[in-house]
Amino acid sequence: MEQVFQFLKELKEHNNREWMQDHRDLYLECKTEVTELILQLINGISQFDSGIAGLQPKDCLFRINRDIRFSHNKDPYKTNFGAAITGGGRKTGNPSYYLHIAPNKSFFAGGMYMPSPDKLKKIRQEIDYNASPLKAITSEVSFFKTFGTIRGQALKTSPKGYASDHPEIALLRLKSFLVKKDLTDHSFHSSNHLSRLITLGEMIHPFNKYLEVAIS
Repeated sequence: MEQVFQFLKELKEHNNREWMQDHRDLYLECKTEVTELILQLINGISQFDSGIAGLQPKDCLFRINRDIRFSHNKDPYKTNFGAAITGGGRKTGNPSYYLHIAPNKSFFAGGMYMPSPDKLKKIRQEIDYNASPLKAITSEVSFFKTFGTIRGQALKTSPKGYASDHPEIALLRLKSFLVKKDLTDHSFHSSNHLSRLITLGEMIHPFNKYLEVAIS
């Protein structure tokens, strides 16, 4: 992983197609290293989340190429590796275990980022009907100590159909439902980094399961 971080640092300094072409072999070596890590992570997480059993890393990894068509930033490449581990792969938009690898900005996360309107509506309905399990998961001592509160952009006003004094209005205003644990670069070099990531995944599993039930 040391080579992976070094590659990403250099890519940030030379974010252009010419440099990438000259360093394509190095990029492929780093991608192979990350792919192997994602495979091991899938195998570990599938021990407690059968929904991802048999999932392939290629269906989880995001492309390093950026979509610059509608962006002011015209850099052609992302300066991170990212993978969303979820049944059916990253394109499903279902609750995921997400690993983000970037120098000094790595993290492991879970949940749903900007779910589609129909899925968001179902999540809000579930929170309205039965928020207790979600609150129990996120307030459990070790979970809260590791991840803190649920993150995500939120509406400034109440969503349609819900009163501003609803007891769960803070949750109902959310447009994403995410939990996140920052990771140091050094943690990837330790002998237990894989088991630590799997443990984080196991902690996130009930949170993802709540969201899965909500959108089903």
